Amino acid sequence: MNRIIRLAFGIASVALAAGTAQAQVKFGMGGPITGPNAATGAQMKNGVDQAAADINAKGGILGQKIVLSYGDDVSDPKQGVSIANDFAANGVKFVIGHYNSGVTIPASEVYQENGIVEISPASTNPLVTERGMWNIFRDCGRDDQQGKVAGAYILAHFKGKKIAVVHDKTTYGKGLADETKKTINAGGMKEVLYEGINTGEKDYSALVSKIKQSDADLVYFGGLYTEGGLIVRQMRDQGVTAPLMGGDGITSDEFAAVGGPGVEGTLMTYGPDPRNNPDAKAIVAEFRAKNFEPEAYTLYSYAGVQIFKQAAEAAQSLDPKKVAEKMHSGMVFKTALGDISFDKKGDLTKIDYVMYLWKKDANGRVTYVQCPNSDCTKM
Repeated sequence: MNRIIRLAFGIASVALAAGTAQAQVKFGMGGPITGPNAATGAQMKNGVDQAAADINAKGGILGQKIVLSYGDDVSDPKQGVSIANDFAANGVKFVIGHYNSGVTIPASEVYQENGIVEISPASTNPLVTERGMWNIFRDCGRDDQQGKVAGAYILAHFKGKKIAVVHDKTTYGKGLADETKKTINAGGMKEVLYEGINTGEKDYSALVSKIKQSDADLVYFGGLYTEGGLIVRQMRDQGVTAPLMGGDGITSDEFAAVGGPGVEGTLMTYGPDPRNNPDAKAIVAEFRAKNFEPEAYTLYSYAGVQIFKQAAEAAQSLDPKKVAEKMHSGMVFKTALGDISFDKKGDLTKIDYVMYLWKKDANGRVTYVQCPNSDCTKM
């Protein structure tokens, strides 16, 4: 993407405050606003927009109104680094982003060099927070945690069955698949197929043929909803009835839009649905009044802005390093996700992955529903 297009899509600043004399604090949101993961980018953007509007309506942060800049990384690491440099050049001090772990990791290094603090609502690869950096946080979990939950479920409910493991070769997808594989291997199960795919492809018939030949009873997929949906659709087209199991990367109703009715029965790991959190009731109502369903990473992004506000007020400073110190201190933040605190690495202090099942709702629409006590056999 050339610089003119990138500037047009990615770094256009939107002042949410009324009037030009008001002191301002610059926030950035980096994510896939366009491209195959644009549905997630819309979740992130809507979450950040609403949080900033709500905070500005109450006077902003320490008397300063939030001004937002948007960076469209198209889920591309190089573009993510370019966005990070643009944010730095434009004086952004606080970033919500990015979505893909493979984008967040290199972009966070640019943010660190330029004194910018970052919260990712979605990047789950352990390396995101394992580099000893002061400026990187996430209000989601980690793949080594998620893989244990997924692997434990497979061991409990598919013991003695044939498991195929597929990943999309990305930092996130392969990392999650490998963590799940590690857990089932430690539990005495050996996968019958371990295969990588290329993102962006449309034809996965060769993969489906291998799955069919392996006679897999379950296909574990580490990757995102676009490829996951296509794989399920093509599995069903070739008569493969084995359910798919995925992680937080397929947490979007776009998964069903891509995969069709065959996604029913898909298993998934994700955090407890924040839309059901009593603390988020009013916020969810705000989104729905605007005809936007705040699924998946919407409220995670909203919470990131809330955390920055509360940390800055506790520090009585908008200096990113002082804000980060408060975030590392064990302080409990009141958010749309509930109470949150961070450890010294920037990870959440609690593990909250649970199981979901994709099934028809009361309107006949296939969507993801949280399983009671993480046991999807009782749904």
